[in-house]
Amino acid sequence: MVTATVTLADLAITRPGATRVFLKHGLDFCCGGRRPLEEACAEKGLDPGALLAEIEREDAKGGDLTRWAGRPLAELADFIESHYHARHRADLPELIALAEKVEEVHADKPTCPRGLAALLRTVHAAVLDHLAKEEQILFPLIRAGHGSRAGGPIHVMEQEHEDHGKNLARIRELTADLSAPPEACASWGALYLRLGQFADELMEHIHLENNVLFPRALYE
Repeated sequence: MVTATVTLADLAITRPGATRVFLKHGLDFCCGGRRPLEEACAEKGLDPGALLAEIEREDAKGGDLTRWAGRPLAELADFIESHYHARHRADLPELIALAEKVEEVHADKPTCPRGLAALLRTVHAAVLDHLAKEEQILFPLIRAGHGSRAGGPIHVMEQEHEDHGKNLARIRELTADLSAPPEACASWGALYLRLGQFADELMEHIHLENNVLFPRALYE
């Protein structure tokens, strides 16, 4: 029986609807995934029982990340590269361009997300560097069956994941938690919508690595 003491990571790995519910409520199941559900809910003012019931309802809808828990590690690494790496590389330049446009056109408005484009350029550089390390160093080790020797690279990746999480938090601060104001134009609304999608995918990416790929690679 699932209880409130189970961790967010455990639920994300084993329950199909968990990640969707966590994203909806802003619960960090990637870098902060090892915390008990009860503790994470207390921080957000959420009822653990109600959240578990919501996960139950989402489970029935299908479509999830739990299918990767037992798949071959090389297959998981391939999926992360082809899905998340490709999406991040495509999305970030477009998000930067949108943010630059919004800041330029709406500079006179108090709600303008000033500094967002500069932050996204920092995120872009950090993410590209991170992806290159995975593709050139860590993933080849894992595909070759040498994951147990990859403790150093994995530690670096986990530290960088923490930095990515801090950048996502800063993006939410600058954008009023990605809530477009009433005076927002179509570009402004699209920017926040796409930023939300990017944030969700980055969290899923980090979750699959921190909670599935890395532990298995080190100990299998």
